[in-house]
Amino acid sequence: MIPWRDSPWRNLVAGLLYMALVIGLATLAYVDLGWSWGDAFYFVTYTIFTVGYDELHPIVTPELRFVTISTIVLGCTGVIYLTGALVQFLTYMQLQQFLGNRRMKNRIGTLSGHVIVCGYGRIGHMLADELKAGGADFVILDRDEAKLAEAAARGHLTWAGDATDETVLEAVGVLRARALACVVPNDAVNVFITLSARNLNRDIDIIARGEAASTKSKLLRAGANAVVEPTHIGAERIAQHILFPQSSKLTDSGRMRALAVGLHGLGLELEVTAASADYAGKSIERIEHEADGKIFVVAVNRKGGETVTRPDPSIMVEPGDGVVTITRAGRSKKLGN
Repeated sequence: MIPWRDSPWRNLVAGLLYMALVIGLATLAYVDLGWSWGDAFYFVTYTIFTVGYDELHPIVTPELRFVTISTIVLGCTGVIYLTGALVQFLTYMQLQQFLGNRRMKNRIGTLSGHVIVCGYGRIGHMLADELKAGGADFVILDRDEAKLAEAAARGHLTWAGDATDETVLEAVGVLRARALACVVPNDAVNVFITLSARNLNRDIDIIARGEAASTKSKLLRAGANAVVEPTHIGAERIAQHILFPQSSKLTDSGRMRALAVGLHGLGLELEVTAASADYAGKSIERIEHEADGKIFVVAVNRKGGETVTRPDPSIMVEPGDGVVTITRAGRSKKLGN
């Protein structure tokens, strides 16, 4: 960071303060010599900025001439200084933007095996935070400069551009990326992004957001490896909080969320599921045995509200119980299905 004494802001602020001081003192001087406040301020303003209108009142006394000459000399000097400071400031800001974009481009150019997040809305914001917490390299791609500024302020790599443009995707390293997330709140745009990314990189994992039920098949045909439906996920989370509040509090804790991130990296999921009637009267040991090691029960939320953590293998699971499980990613949301 540039020290304040060398910053263009310093010169700009100093110039503005100097001009305010000159205008204020000159106006007071004319008022003291008998002019009205309005006439004095008006005359000082157009004198300093050299517009050159006629004098409002005759400048005939030595005092008036001295104040007028001083106003012209000091005012014109201030205007020249302020103009130079403003030019310096604008040049500095443009140079900073240019160098910032160049640094960002260089950093993106060194990435390999990273994640591209297309869209920095509500979902993109949360996704970026989760990726950062998981230690993944990623870059945010969006057209909205305000959103990108917010992302940059949070320490994320950003790139301004249209994610449907293959040139832009190449600029953010789609050929070297391991995954791309389409989380733009527009299904049609997500389909185009998926098509473009798949056309450029046949091996990249594409996870796309789909709002409408009919969009899922289109995204999959366009080349998406997986489609996430935020509306359905939100409904499932609400149902979990209603049906199994104690288990939901358990899985939403900071430590459990961190554990869930680690498990996801291993292809596993930590979730609250509803035990189906197929498992009524069965012990945890039997459920895990019949699942052939694909399910591991870590807690049971009884229908009456009691939560049993570190359950004994002999505990029986009843219909309506909530079960906190570690499962392989992509398994059914209900035990026994």
